[in-house]
Amino acid sequence: QAQLEESGGGMVQPGDSLPPSCRVSGLILEHQAIAWFRQAPGKKRGGVECLTGRGGSERLRDSRKSRFTISKDISANTMFLNINSLEPEDTAVYYCAARGASGRGLCTTADTNYTHWGRGTQVIVSL
Repeated sequence: QAQLEESGGGMVQPGDSLPPSCRVSGLILEHQAIAWFRQAPGKKRGGVECLTGRGGSERLRDSRKSRFTISKDISANTMFLNINSLEPEDTAVYYCAARGASGRGLCTTADTNYTHWGRGTQVIVSL
């Protein structure tokens, strides 16, 4: 059974950076479509960034300039989300997700298409 566990959240000030990570067990990340989603207080969960099975990144949110970078370490079976220049609007619970074999390594914005999920890590951006 696949297990995803996020870590690396916390309380930071505007302008800071954070590197949440997600350790995966029971599922090999190579060739998987993996993604980060987030849910802000009072809002629906929405996509942030996705990495296709071939290693190409796709932005899941409508943003002119992305401050988010997704990556993975296959040897460690771990995925990462580097967030730069954090803003108060980035306050949310951040979740990692994987589509599973049926996803054929393709990214999608719909969270319902992701089979495996972590429990989330809280990021709070405040003065």
